[in-house]
Amino acid sequence: MGNREDLLAGARKAVLERGLAKTTARDIAGAAGVSLAAIGYHFGSKDRLVTEAIAESVGGGVGDGMEAAIRAGGAGKTLWDALGPTWSGLLEILDTSHEALLLSAENALLIARSPESQEYMAEAIQTGYDDLATTLREVHPELSVEQARAVGTLFFLLFQGLAMTHLIAPTAAAVDGEQIALAVQTLRDM
Repeated sequence: MGNREDLLAGARKAVLERGLAKTTARDIAGAAGVSLAAIGYHFGSKDRLVTEAIAESVGGGVGDGMEAAIRAGGAGKTLWDALGPTWSGLLEILDTSHEALLLSAENALLIARSPESQEYMAEAIQTGYDDLATTLREVHPELSVEQARAVGTLFFLLFQGLAMTHLIAPTAAAVDGEQIALAVQTLRDM
């Protein structure tokens, strides 16, 4: 690995061990085995490095989970018939990714205060939309590119809201696949 990749790995390690608020640039450089100056050279700031490290780690794991839910929920079904099972599969990600989602939420406050990190996240989110659209088109080839992107974006945004709700009120009833299907059906029919 090069210094950049070492820093990303070091940031993930340091943040998981010490927590986001307690992790210093020195902690990250030490975990990565590189000089402190390498952070500035490759990322410009510790905050940008942490944003990228968390986004890549959480985005990869959660993104893979979302793609798996689309594939499992949609296999051999119409998009309509797949809606409930796909959403139910998305709910499972909440239990398997709790710590990653918590870390992502904690990092969101730092991102909200950093225009540079916001630019990075805007690009990362667009990539997430594209990846979900690609998966949707593979599972549901009848969808146009535009339709797949719209559905992927909707899944992404609904999941983000669900994840935040789950983090702040874990005992609140989650909206299951049947409820989502009923809501969409009601919107369509009214």
